[in-house]
Amino acid sequence: MSLSTPPDPGLLAVQRLLDANLDRAREGLRVLEDWARFGLDRADLVARSKDMRQRLGRLHRDEYKFARHSATDPAAGMAHPAQAERQAPSQVVGANAGRVHEALRVLEEFGRSLDGELASEASLLRYALYDLEVDLLQACRGGQERRLQLAQCRLYLVTSPSNRIEEMVEAALQGGVRLVQYRSKSGGPDGSQDLDDSQKLGQARNLRQLCSRHGALFVVNDRIDIALAVDADGVHLGQGDLPPAIARQLLGPAKLIGRSTHCLEQLRQAVADGCDYVGVGPVNATPTKPGREPVGLDYVRQAAAESPLPWFAIGGIDQTAIAAVRQAGGQRVAVVRAITEASDPKAATHGLLQALGQGA
Repeated sequence: MSLSTPPDPGLLAVQRLLDANLDRAREGLRVLEDWARFGLDRADLVARSKDMRQRLGRLHRDEYKFARHSATDPAAGMAHPAQAERQAPSQVVGANAGRVHEALRVLEEFGRSLDGELASEASLLRYALYDLEVDLLQACRGGQERRLQLAQCRLYLVTSPSNRIEEMVEAALQGGVRLVQYRSKSGGPDGSQDLDDSQKLGQARNLRQLCSRHGALFVVNDRIDIALAVDADGVHLGQGDLPPAIARQLLGPAKLIGRSTHCLEQLRQAVADGCDYVGVGPVNATPTKPGREPVGLDYVRQAAAESPLPWFAIGGIDQTAIAAVRQAGGQRVAVVRAITEASDPKAATHGLLQALGQGA
């Protein structure tokens, strides 16, 4: 009478691990595929997602499936509070792409000892997923989602020239700001020099990457060419800049266009021109706009009563001025020096958001 050899517990553990991560990767890819199909109507992205999912499916051996039972898996059914926070499609896409990335890495590492073909395929797919994720997120950030995100923003950071601009913006992003405008007109108060277009392009590209990493909108002041070059979310135009209609022709329908306004007539014109948001100000005198007469809170009250667009009170606003702006009907503010000249931009951002009723 012969006895069967008991299964190797180490082998079973790796098989269970491979099965779990094959399931995780295939499920995540299915989420990406279905959003590309039903949400974006992008056959090209559907095909790429489906190909990756099916390539993994062909390598999902029966012995991996038989090695694991969800009833005995101690992590089955576990959830995380962050899952409930994913409301925008881009957040769901990003989370599931991250899930697939992690699963592919596990398959690559543990597959080497047991299934070289799976490990090799996981490595190839992991690099292909980087490009797919970027393309999906860019498609998600179409006009509708950008405008939904814009409507949720209460604090708008407008940069000024600085030798530490990237460090400052990153700290503000860590503090919670989700709308950043790159404005580079002349040398800053810290002695920074004027930049040529090549340097401005480099700064804009770096800031755009920072904003993307934090899920923030990134807008370029005035320079449509730089906005297009770095794939910014839009542009902000002053009253003396190109007309919004020309900007829309160049940028297309999905990008954001903001407009500075100093009176109700200009706000009405911005609405007629198809702008996505407006700046209302300057509320107070500010060195950012030397020589411009402040409009005070009267225009803030008028904008609150009439504007159908998201609008941001701007001009010499710091944490102490927000209460008066809110009392006049303002829900959103744009700031420059309150963050850019703060010794701790992250803490300053926290304080501004708390004053706006968004702080923790």
